[in-house]
This record gives sequence, structure tokens and C-alpha cells, in this order.
Amino acid sequence: QVQLVESGGGLVQAGGSLRLSCAASGRTLGYQAMGWFRPAPGKEREFVAVISGSGRNTYYSDSVKGRFTVSRDNAKNTGYLQMNSLKSEDTANYYCATTARYPYPKEDQLYDYWGQGTQVTVSS
Repeated sequence: QVQLVESGGGLVQAGGSLRLSCAASGRTLGYQAMGWFRPAPGKEREFVAVISGSGRNTYYSDSVKGRFTVSRDNAKNTGYLQMNSLKSEDTANYYCATTARYPYPKEDQLYDYWGQGTQVTVSS
């Protein structure tokens, strides 16, 4: 079992930045891919970003590419999502998730463990 706890959400003005954290416990994070998701119209969860267990591979949705950066510190068992140039449409509850079964999946159904989410609100 892996327990994930997100933090770092909050209220920020458009154009501002936030850094989300996802702290894992229960198992070492090092070999697990970590993805970030948020709800979207017509979808339960929309893919935002993913980083492989080693950190060598990262992928982003088109809507956040160039603005968000995903990273991880396996020694601290923690992943991060740096969010810059935030827009009102980025407002959402952000979830981190992990899986050891796939290297860097973009589909939410391929993940095994989920955090409870952290709310990001961007005011325009």
C-alpha cells in the first residue's frame, strides 16, 4: 500500500505560481511513476503531467506544457508540480497518483494509488 498526501494548493492571482507536493508513505516511491490529474468537463480526471520512477521521462498535457514542471525527490519520497503562469482555467482540485505497473502512463485508470487532492484556485 502507498499513501499519498498532496499539499501546496491555495488561492493565487492569474499569472502567479504555486508548487504542489505529493508525499508518499508506505512504500518507496523510487520505482513508481507519478502522475498529476485534475477534473475537467466531461471527464472525471484529466491528465496534467507524469514523471517516470527515475525522473528521466516527463510528459505534459498540451494545456500546461511550458508552464508546469513535474519533478521528484526519491530520497524524500516526494513528487512536485511547479505551476507557473497560472490561468483561471487551471482552477481545479489536483490529484497525484502512482503506479509501479507502467513507466509513465497518461490514463488515470492505469494508476493504483491516489491522494486526496489539493485545491488550486486562480483568480482573474
